[in-house]
Amino acid sequence: QVQLVESGGGLVQAGGSLRLSCAASGSIFSIYAMGWYRQAPGKQRELVATVTSGGSTKYADSVKGRATISRDNAKNTVYLQMNSLKPEDTAVYYCNAHLSTVLPVGDYWGQGTQVTVSS
Repeated sequence: QVQLVESGGGLVQAGGSLRLSCAASGSIFSIYAMGWYRQAPGKQRELVATVTSGGSTKYADSVKGRATISRDNAKNTVYLQMNSLKPEDTAVYYCNAHLSTVLPVGDYWGQGTQVTVSS
């Protein structure tokens, strides 16, 4: 059983900042990558940023220069720092982990945390 627990969402004014956290727990053998995705109302879920166990990162063009993803491998935790927030950043943000357990490697998701940016 694997759990991803997110925290840090909320209401913020445009131009503000927030930090999301996601901790993975359970019978985890290895975590290969962790990341954040988001889904706005009426839209498909999209990638925000990912980070591998080696520290390689990838960002959506829409957040480049405004977002920083980081990871604490010892704590199985991933963070997303977002600055200069815009109303279009409003969405439910989901944590993702690509990891192995006793089962083959698979993708696991958190329950989502709402981020609302007011103009």
